[in-house]
Amino acid sequence: MFRIWGKVLKDGKIVKQITYQRDGKFSYSEFFTYLADICEGLDIATPVLLKTHIFNYAKFNTVRFIPRDFAESVDFDKLILENIVI
Repeated sequence: MFRIWGKVLKDGKIVKQITYQRDGKFSYSEFFTYLADICEGLDIATPVLLKTHIFNYAKFNTVRFIPRDFAESVDFDKLILENIVI
């Protein structure tokens, strides 16, 4: 089982957050599915996922998406996903 904390920040404050939990083992090949589920739970658009996003999550246990990572316009400053270590 693994958990990911997704939070939407605007002006340095958390405006929405979700804890995504899934049974089974974490897989980087499924990262887009996790991202899409988190964005659906937060009711926001899904950003474009690049290799650098996955590498940052693998190396630092966190990844940040800024408005230019989204195809649609968004009304927040950052979407941050953090690994919750159990």
